Amino acid sequence: MNRTVAEGEAPACLGFDPDPRTPRMRLPRLTCDSHHHIFGPYAQFPMQPERSYTPPEATLADYRRMCQTLGIERSVLVHPSVYGTDLTSLTATLEACRDWMRGVAVVDASVDDATLARLDRAGVRGVRFNVLYKGGTPLDQAQAIGARVARLGWHVQLLIDLGAHPSFYDDWRNFPATVVVDHMGHMETGRGVGAPGFQGLLRLLGEGRCWVKLSGAYRTSALAHPYPDALPFVAALVQANPERLVWGTDWPHPALQTMPNDGDLAGLVPDWLPSEALREQVLVRNPARLYGFD
Repeated sequence: MNRTVAEGEAPACLGFDPDPRTPRMRLPRLTCDSHHHIFGPYAQFPMQPERSYTPPEATLADYRRMCQTLGIERSVLVHPSVYGTDLTSLTATLEACRDWMRGVAVVDASVDDATLARLDRAGVRGVRFNVLYKGGTPLDQAQAIGARVARLGWHVQLLIDLGAHPSFYDDWRNFPATVVVDHMGHMETGRGVGAPGFQGLLRLLGEGRCWVKLSGAYRTSALAHPYPDALPFVAALVQANPERLVWGTDWPHPALQTMPNDGDLAGLVPDWLPSEALREQVLVRNPARLYGFD
């Protein structure tokens, strides 16, 4: 199993594969990568000392090259835990890419309305709560922050392990903002689609109360690429509500023990989304609606 390192002495990470293969099927025009990160340059954007992992630099130029190979035309930059609530890197990148990129920030309860307004103008469309790594905002602040960002039309994004949240449906069904769940719930595939937390996610999704990112199968699978044990989870999510799903690469794949090739990950799309209409919906129309692309 390719599990994530989430505790300890901020171990060094593997670097991304700099030579992505061309996907076996062309992605639709205006495909959006709804989940990626940028790390560095560290001379300009240093990491915080309190962190769970130490990634090598993965710059905007590196990301652009990957997008050109895969055929990605839009993206959503997710602020990583190694920067804590310092949003300097996020805002600089968004301002340089405002025509094709949106962002998800990390804030805490001390953030003021003027800062939220500036982030909104920069292209931020949500805030993330990451309970798996050091550097995230505590989950007990989600309710209050969610109520504030909902006024801007933003969502709250969750990186949690559904295996540890069997009451997920009851905990989040009345949340004041739109909820987006990372990496299909980040739960080990061995728990099965019948696990209470994942069933709660399916129920929320089916009722239109949340969105889910089809991403990060390598973080939960017990098998090598193409991660066949993740396919039943994808199929259950698609069946529950394809109008609330988006897709992401999770580039540059931080805190992994085995590094995937991005072309191979994009090559999973036709298996996960077998019809052209479904691919158009999940890769293009859904993210355009969720993240406010014109």
